[in-house]
Amino acid sequence: MAAHFGRRLRKGAATTAVAAAAVAALSASQAPGMPGEDHGTQATAGASAPVPPATSDGNATGNSPYYTDLPPLNSPNPSPSPSATGTPVAQGDAEAGIPATVLDAYKKAEAELRAAKPGCNLPWQLLAAIGKVESGQARGGRVDAYGTTIGRILGPALDGHGFALIKDTDHGVYDGNTEYDQAVGPMQFIPSTWAWAGRDGNGDGKKDPNNVYDAALAAGHYLCRNGWDLSREDGLHSAILSYNNSQDYLNTVLSWLEYYRKGTHSVPDGTGSVPTRRSDDGTPRAKSPKHSKVPKTKPDPKPDPKPSTPGGGHGSPTPAPPKPPVPPKPPQTPTDTVDHLQDAGTAKLTAMAGHGFTEQIGTRAETKAGKAVAKVRIRFTITGDTDATFAGGETVATVATDAKGVALAPALQAGEKTGDFKVMATVVGRTVAGLGYTATVTERAADTLARTSDTPLTCTPGGEFADQVQVKATYKGAVADKVAATATLIKSDTDATENDKGPYFKDADGKPVRTLTGLRTDAKGLLTLPKLYADDTTGTFLLRITTTGGATLTVELKVAAADSSASPSPSPSPSAS
Repeated sequence: MAAHFGRRLRKGAATTAVAAAAVAALSASQAPGMPGEDHGTQATAGASAPVPPATSDGNATGNSPYYTDLPPLNSPNPSPSPSATGTPVAQGDAEAGIPATVLDAYKKAEAELRAAKPGCNLPWQLLAAIGKVESGQARGGRVDAYGTTIGRILGPALDGHGFALIKDTDHGVYDGNTEYDQAVGPMQFIPSTWAWAGRDGNGDGKKDPNNVYDAALAAGHYLCRNGWDLSREDGLHSAILSYNNSQDYLNTVLSWLEYYRKGTHSVPDGTGSVPTRRSDDGTPRAKSPKHSKVPKTKPDPKPDPKPSTPGGGHGSPTPAPPKPPVPPKPPQTPTDTVDHLQDAGTAKLTAMAGHGFTEQIGTRAETKAGKAVAKVRIRFTITGDTDATFAGGETVATVATDAKGVALAPALQAGEKTGDFKVMATVVGRTVAGLGYTATVTERAADTLARTSDTPLTCTPGGEFADQVQVKATYKGAVADKVAATATLIKSDTDATENDKGPYFKDADGKPVRTLTGLRTDAKGLLTLPKLYADDTTGTFLLRITTTGGATLTVELKVAAADSSASPSPSPSPSAS
């Protein structure tokens, strides 16, 4: 969550009651098509009801605090921006106003995700709802012309005192803290999540968590991973809980999502309303030693024979001040016990271009004694000159180890670039030597070629063949698409050199060509060759088609004079002389 914006209000019993009533009322007025989640009372921090388990890569914010303000009970109708004359607006209209640049960033992110991940069905209103509870729409739209916040928006240090314990992962690059991580920017990403989820949303060549275009696009991709369909209640809830694993957080975001879906409008940057209540208001924090109470001590009943003050005198001695209590060390986390990473039986990683890898990478986290360590986040990063990705189109994935200490990376998907690349496994939040895995992408291949027609291919000398040669390529019985192929008119079955007589293709200039390269099968595995022509040589000729993977097909072509017996003899014609 952002640093303290405006006046912080403590949530008392009255605030909790109001929040409960508001959520309940909003739940009762669900818009058609909205999930009917039970929006119970808004509990104080630390009293959240049980929630479904978070996804395997933790969450975007490190469960940082967030704004708990709820939308007005009366949903707005879309209305224009407040006038420059200062015309007052109703509370609903004011809350529905989203700063222009921030709103533009949300809508651009939705448009890009609609093209990149159409099955996700991400609505921009969900980004707006999360932006509202995370940073109050970038502190009411305090951004410059490029969408970068004016001043950094930082959550509290995640030092384990009232919050999660996440030690520094970015050397302070994003949050300025070299000891602990802090959530950063309008969408409140922690640095370790931004390292793989960050996106360049405004096309300036940088991935900046403080830029609302970059942050909104990153949030969209983050919510659309794992194949979630956000038009379905289960997918929507899973995605929101993966952002911040709290039932109260889910209820609050769903309330703003419903509110924004009923109507919103653009307001000038810097004029948006800023929330005031946070989820950590009223939550006891661990006190530092300087705030600890000094225990009272009784004076020594026995007089000290020596003067207690300069100048003599016998009185009660001044007791020595007690030593301040030593602050307790944060409890050791599973991550702190990891000594090294070990391969967990990963098989050879090979896949054909455009296909999925059948084997998954498994990495085991172990102590120095070789014992498994559960609940440790392992980050898998694809490196090298490759367009391979994990399922869902990401190049970085974070997975928690299971009870056996093993983290299984998501399935790899090969791109079109062939060759080797690497996947590096590292421990999030701890400096441990990484573990590298080599994966190989081979060319698309076919093992079988067959003609799609059994019509004989014949032609008269000097003419053209009536039918074009079409073949279908398959690999292990499945369609072999985009497979490279070569077609050559050869001399004989035993001599595959190019024939200089007989049928031929034509190049762009109409000249005879008897070898075609750079051919590829289409999406259905079909390859249709250009028209064939014949010179004056008669006889039987061979056309050989080969593909990557070893598939070969030899097609027979016949050039013969027309059969005069098949038609009546023509009438004598006058001599040309």
